[in-house]
Amino acid sequence: MPNIHSILKEYWGYPSFRPLQEDIIQSILSGKDTLALLPTGGGKSICFQVPAMAQEGLCLVVSPLIALMKDQVSNLRRKGITAYAIYSGMSRRDVMNALKVATDSNCKFLYVSPERLETNLFKEYLPALDISLIAIDEAHCISQWGYDFRPPYLRIAALREELPGVPVLALTASATPMVQQDICEKLGFKQSNVFRQSFERPNLSYSIFEEDTRITKIAEILLKVPGSSIVYCKSRKRTQTISEQLNIQGIQSDFYHAGLPQDERNKRQEAWIKDNTRVIVCTNAFGMGIDKPNVRTVIHADVPDCIENYYQEAGRAGRDGQKAYAVLLHDKKILGELSALPDFRFPSIEDIRTIYQAIVHYLQIPTGSGEGVYYNFDLTDFTTKFKVDAWITTYAIKALEQDGWLSFNEQVFLPSRIQFVTNKDWLYEFEKSAPVLEPLIHALLRTYEGIFDMPVSIHEKTLAWLLKREQEDIVKQLKILDANAIIEYTPQKDKPQLYFLKGRVKTEDLYINMADYAKRKQQFQERIAAMVGYIIEREQCRSQYIASYFGDETTPPCGICDNCRNKQQQPLTPEEVSQIHQRITTIIGNRSITAEALFSALNGIKKEKAWQVIHFLQAEQKLSVDEKGLIRLA
Repeated sequence: MPNIHSILKEYWGYPSFRPLQEDIIQSILSGKDTLALLPTGGGKSICFQVPAMAQEGLCLVVSPLIALMKDQVSNLRRKGITAYAIYSGMSRRDVMNALKVATDSNCKFLYVSPERLETNLFKEYLPALDISLIAIDEAHCISQWGYDFRPPYLRIAALREELPGVPVLALTASATPMVQQDICEKLGFKQSNVFRQSFERPNLSYSIFEEDTRITKIAEILLKVPGSSIVYCKSRKRTQTISEQLNIQGIQSDFYHAGLPQDERNKRQEAWIKDNTRVIVCTNAFGMGIDKPNVRTVIHADVPDCIENYYQEAGRAGRDGQKAYAVLLHDKKILGELSALPDFRFPSIEDIRTIYQAIVHYLQIPTGSGEGVYYNFDLTDFTTKFKVDAWITTYAIKALEQDGWLSFNEQVFLPSRIQFVTNKDWLYEFEKSAPVLEPLIHALLRTYEGIFDMPVSIHEKTLAWLLKREQEDIVKQLKILDANAIIEYTPQKDKPQLYFLKGRVKTEDLYINMADYAKRKQQFQERIAAMVGYIIEREQCRSQYIASYFGDETTPPCGICDNCRNKQQQPLTPEEVSQIHQRITTIIGNRSITAEALFSALNGIKKEKAWQVIHFLQAEQKLSVDEKGLIRLA
């Protein structure tokens, strides 16, 4: 078996592993099921990529994040490692091609979205895939008591029955002890085998401020702390408003949310990663899978609804190990609003049925049909036409998702696709009758290989550049070719998609598991209570509070959060003043001494406390500090 250190050096260029990575890898290579809790930016992918390269066979990676899958596949290919991804929205033919190549080649990594595990096509190819390791990213999604439950993850247990003896590595950045136990049970671990990295971030300073006009505080923080920053907001409209206000104040920023077109999102994200944009103001649609080490501040303009989300988002600051700041802003109303959230987030079964009925009417889905079909779903248009509340709609859809009726994806991007559906003789005749379309036909044939045999992804902007035409003209011509049955043209989809996992039922036949629904609501109430506790906590170290929430009781006080700093500034007791005075007197004696030498000799006493006593002794004229900074007793 190849040496894991040489693999790490050869493919990733790292001289050594980060803490716990090697232990996790050795656990996997010894055939043990393993749960790894590694903080955001903690190097989770190395934990399955290195052992996969160290042994024969293929690593099956289950991940819900399409953008992250594509990114990791690209990175692996650049290293000369064969990798493919299969995810929601791909055509049957594309999925089949990827599975064929993974079966017949030296493919080392196959990334799969959890929904794809359930398809007959995947199950058909599964026995031929030489799988040696199953890696499950975002493993907390398997627990319906966690903050991001996704029902397709529950099917992974069935996959294990098809692959007996293949070890599982479950990875997550944040899971409470209850969720950790649930992950191990749902994945059929023979014994609990958990590796948990410390939740301590010694370079990250957590702070909370109560502010009625948050934009003023955001600008103040950004003017004080230079460098790259993320500002998280709860609504899309708010991202744009805050970004515009920052730009007015001379702080360069842009906004980002899932409602922007895919190309625009990519462009804004890239500009921020390259430091061409200093501040990105965004919803939580931004940041997953992005590894930008030099973020100096993460500011939450609104309070997240759970510690898990806050920890992940705040943890995007300071990954380079340099001093960074995580700031949470709130106002006086927030505690009442948070307490009201559970009833708001968990609509009644009557509300859920009302929304379901409105959706199937909006999409014009007849009873008994719709299963396995993607539908464009414009939430704003839907709520306007059916006069329903946007938030109730959002959470009713979430309830339907968690009960396995449908799935909603705001960030689907399906490229335009074309296939010639005529024969070459008829195409020749058509070109003679429509010479204006001839340049486009020839450009398609020259540019896209196999376009007669199967649908291929095309890019209208590239065709427009090749033909020196406007993109709108190219789209019009493609539609003419489609109308004349020369090609089948499917324009790109970058609108949110509703995917029906089950056919439409009559509204009165729609049922969800109310016992599980009630328990999920209770868990949500407990998460809200923990978030409220974090806001109102004035004594405990912020870093300790977060670590304790995740079951880590070993984290020491950070010394740099707002609570730790406030403690350091508290007045000293008379006993402390007397004790420090005595030690200063003993150390100085009859000589002059620099402050630096005095602090060094006062080992075990914090500098802030020592300065308080020095200032007191100066005021009492028992000690003097000259213009050179030398300290002596009076």
